[in-house]
Amino acid sequence: MTTTIAPAATRPPALTLDERLALTSLGMDDRLNAAGLAVAINTAHIDTQVDGPPRATETNPYRTPIAAVLHRARVRIQTDGWCRTDLYDETGAVCPIRAIRLEAHSRSQADDAAFLLLEAIRRHWQADTIPSWNAQQTTVAPVLLAFGRAAELANARNL
Repeated sequence: MTTTIAPAATRPPALTLDERLALTSLGMDDRLNAAGLAVAINTAHIDTQVDGPPRATETNPYRTPIAAVLHRARVRIQTDGWCRTDLYDETGAVCPIRAIRLEAHSRSQADDAAFLLLEAIRRHWQADTIPSWNAQQTTVAPVLLAFGRAAELANARNL
């Protein structure tokens, strides 16, 4: 009699603190909207002018080129703003593809980074393309989360 042992189920990688916070924020937004408790806050009186470029203060934790491109693209979206349905808008906000293109040093580097971003997206969400997935998002949190996961994936593959 032979006994076969099934392979152990692989566990997904542990989420970082930023990823857990982003997912918690999304869950809270959904709960508030479902309960009818979402409140509009008047922020017209708050000064949103930023002195100097905040991107210059953040160092890139990745040494591999594609991971570095994905990290810089993530920071660009955080800094310039996120565009959901267009490449960019009049305020300077950009979509994921545009952010990658602006941060990549070559077309092939941009293609490789976009490929890894799509792979990271498909591991956690249903998506045919980056633009179609991006248009489905209601906040920037999952976009930033996907960029972080893609950068980690590129770094792990030494890309």
